[in-house]
Amino acid sequence: MTRRLLLCLLLLVAAPLAQAEDAWVLVDTQGQRVHVYKGKERIARFPNIAIGRNGAALTRLRGDNTTPLGTFRISRINRESRFHIFLELDYPTLPHAKRALKAGLIDRDAYQTVLDSRLRYGRAPQNTLLGGQIGLHGIGAGDPLIHRRFNWTEGCVALTNDEIEKLASLVKVGTRVIIR
Repeated sequence: MTRRLLLCLLLLVAAPLAQAEDAWVLVDTQGQRVHVYKGKERIARFPNIAIGRNGAALTRLRGDNTTPLGTFRISRINRESRFHIFLELDYPTLPHAKRALKAGLIDRDAYQTVLDSRLRYGRAPQNTLLGGQIGLHGIGAGDPLIHRRFNWTEGCVALTNDEIEKLASLVKVGTRVIIR
């Protein structure tokens, strides 16, 4: 009985510590880099990323070729993507929808659709005016020279195929991703 109690106490104390050690990702759109951290320690760095053709913005609309800024979670990992590996993000988030509603870019019905879907299914619909299918991915069969020279995505963050493999080995569904 005492051993069980000690084990339970140890698990209660260790769980938050383990959670604090989970990896998280910082995408620096200005510096064109991706950093991976465990706590405050950087464990990986990927230079020369590509973002949306039209840069990054707080508010993104479907088809505007911008990368959304904000805090996200990896919602799905697709290892069969045409971009080699696709780490889907939970975009649009409620803050994105609220900001778009406040700016008059979407109406209350569109906002309610995002809210309802996130509450009901844990993810926003990917076909609203805010767009969707945003993530971090490789270049697939794309041209590495174009990747090195241009921001070429429709709003995602692209790394080389080798880099996305390494990144995918460090993260999981639920990993926090900050794009700034």
